[in-house]
Amino acid sequence: MIRLPLLDPDAPERFPEQALALAEPNGLLAFGGDLSPPRLLAAYRRGIFPWFGESEPILWWSPDPRCVFRTEEMRPHRSLRRQLAGKHWRVTIDQAFEAVIRGCAAPRDNHSASWIVPAMIDAYVLVHQQGHAHSVETWDGERLVGGVYGIAVGKLFCGESMFSAESGGSKAALMALGRLLHEEGYPLLDAQVANHHTLGLGAIEIPRAEYLAQARQLAAQPGKIGSWANLGPTLQQP
Repeated sequence: MIRLPLLDPDAPERFPEQALALAEPNGLLAFGGDLSPPRLLAAYRRGIFPWFGESEPILWWSPDPRCVFRTEEMRPHRSLRRQLAGKHWRVTIDQAFEAVIRGCAAPRDNHSASWIVPAMIDAYVLVHQQGHAHSVETWDGERLVGGVYGIAVGKLFCGESMFSAESGGSKAALMALGRLLHEEGYPLLDAQVANHHTLGLGAIEIPRAEYLAQARQLAAQPGKIGSWANLGPTLQQP
C-alpha cells in the first residue's frame, strides 16, 4: 500500500520535502490540496507539479531525474528546419492561451485520456489571467496549428504541454519559446519527465537535486509578471 502525505488545505505554501518522493511511481510526493494560484505557484517554485487523471485526487510530483532544456542551446536541428522550410507560419505569444491548453487536452491518436482535466484547464487559465502562465502559438493564417504553454516563476519557466494540429506546429512554438526565454534571461525550461520527443529536440536529464538547486535560485529572481504579448515581435519561425 502506498502511503502519501495529505496536503493541508489551509497551508498552500506547505509541501513535503522532495527527498520523501517515491521511487515508484517515480516522483510521487503528495496528494490533495487544491489548484489555487497560490498553491500552484508555491509548487513550481519548489520544483513540484500536479499530474492526475479525471478519477484521481490531485497528485503532486517531483521526479528524479528531471528533464530540462538549456535555453541557450535550443536551436532547430537540420531536419526541423527542412520540415518548416517554405511554411508561411507566424508565431505569437499570449494571444490564445485557452485555445492552446485546450488543444493540448484534446484526445490524440493511440493515447489514453488526457491528464489535462477540466479542473486543470480552469486553474491554468486563471493563473494566466494573473500573469504567471504563458503560451506560444503557431499560426497558418488564422488557423492555430500548434502551441506550447507553461508557468513562469521568477526566472524559471516550467513547460507543461504542447500540441500540433499540423506536423511541426508544436516544434516551431517550442523553439520560438526557447529563443525568447534565452533573450529574456530565463536559462532553464523545465520539461518535467523525459520522453523520446523532448530528448530528440535537445532536452537533457539531470539529477533532481541539481534541478532543485537551480530552480529555487532562478525562481527567487525577479521575473516578468503580466502579459508577454508585447514580446511577440521578437518571435520568429525557426
